[in-house]
Amino acid sequence: MKIIYHCFGGTHSSVTAAAFHLGMLPFDLQAKDLLAIPFFDDRDSHDHGHITLMGIDGQGNEIYFVGRRGSPRILKNIIYGLAGQFDIPPQEYKLVNVMHKVNWSMRLGGFMSRRFKWIYPGRPLVAWGTIHAFGDIINLVRRVKAGAKR
Repeated sequence: MKIIYHCFGGTHSSVTAAAFHLGMLPFDLQAKDLLAIPFFDDRDSHDHGHITLMGIDGQGNEIYFVGRRGSPRILKNIIYGLAGQFDIPPQEYKLVNVMHKVNWSMRLGGFMSRRFKWIYPGRPLVAWGTIHAFGDIINLVRRVKAGAKR
């Protein structure tokens, strides 16, 4: 199965969810853990729409993330449309919207860091927000993993 975590920019919540899915993050998350994972707070607007492989989980599922701006419906239509055209069965892929786990600190910090290139104070703020949203992200990933067992 291909699991695609998606959010607005593809650099914070979807990357965090994909990394946790793959066992790259501890339960007692700290800012240094976030900054150590690939792609965290490291993507720009030209990366939006590019589905990126983060890794393969223990069940052989391919774990991806993508930034889709404010258009989750367009991403969904494209993925489902392509899957239909290429006869890819729905049980072979799963789109997971992580955007509803994003808090205001993540939004503001991400905007400052990625849009205005104000790495400081943006990055510490988005890391702080991500740590505070991490419990919700963990619960989402657990539900996804439970439904993706082969």
